[in-house]
Amino acid sequence: MSERPKLQILLCAPRGFCAGVVRAIDTVERALEIYGAPVYVRHEIVHNRYVVDSLRAKGAIFVDRLDEIPDTEAPVIFSAHGVPKAVPDAAKRRNFLTIDATCPLVTKVHREAEIHARRGRTVVLIGHAGHPEVEGTMGQLPEGAVVLVETVDDVEKLTPPDAQNLAWATQTTLSVDDTREIVEALTRRFPDIVGPHKEDICYATTNRQDAVKAVASQVDAMIVVGAPNSSNSLRLREVAERSGCPIALLVERAADIDWAMLQGVKRVGISAGASAPEVLVEEILDGFRAHFDVAVDTVVTAQEGVHFPPPRELRQRV
Repeated sequence: MSERPKLQILLCAPRGFCAGVVRAIDTVERALEIYGAPVYVRHEIVHNRYVVDSLRAKGAIFVDRLDEIPDTEAPVIFSAHGVPKAVPDAAKRRNFLTIDATCPLVTKVHREAEIHARRGRTVVLIGHAGHPEVEGTMGQLPEGAVVLVETVDDVEKLTPPDAQNLAWATQTTLSVDDTREIVEALTRRFPDIVGPHKEDICYATTNRQDAVKAVASQVDAMIVVGAPNSSNSLRLREVAERSGCPIALLVERAADIDWAMLQGVKRVGISAGASAPEVLVEEILDGFRAHFDVAVDTVVTAQEGVHFPPPRELRQRV
């Protein structure tokens, strides 16, 4: 048997689950414990197939629309990404027992957008069209009160009704660097535009991108564990690529790795999106151990101690 090539793995820290994701998953699990199966969840609770399949096996039923849910006394949970105001309104009309697992940092963006609208400002939302978080934030206000921009080019084409009465907000899972460029373009075009009191991009997004930046320039390849529909995971792969890493891959499971692409590499970085569980990182480490003689080092760029309490609907029952 030939000797396996040596490989150093640099594990990014922090990586994986953030406080909002932990809270959302705990919400579904606690609802199942309290009410029993089934519980209904509008949209994937977080963007990770492994997590969703695990909760489905315990009795969670995931739906895209409320009209997929029969008349029921079972709880209906809103995902971590948040929902437009029309969704809880429709749930109330059907007398559903609802539990809101929206990340508190997303709720913060919702509240800020509402305040700006009350003060007569048009909200310029920086985000990705079609992402459920963006749909939820835009759905907090009447149509036309929020304008979506995705790029600097979008900013240059922007024709708001009142250029002196604008505010900007962002999706919480964007590229920090891309967002900075868009904000600079907005403030250049609209000097009076009002920004958030505190950064909208969440602490976990920023910390995970910083960790990838610290490692990407030191390795021959970077593996980001995450789902293809996970915005923050996609951004981590892009950050690694822009930081000069020759190979930057987004994978959900060890089986997704093309090992032929990694022939000859000496150092590999591994990170995970905020909705990817550590068990998948361990699975990928085991995959590397099957192909290489592995030494693992952890690169710590920040410490995290953030915790969010459960939704108020569950607090009395915990």
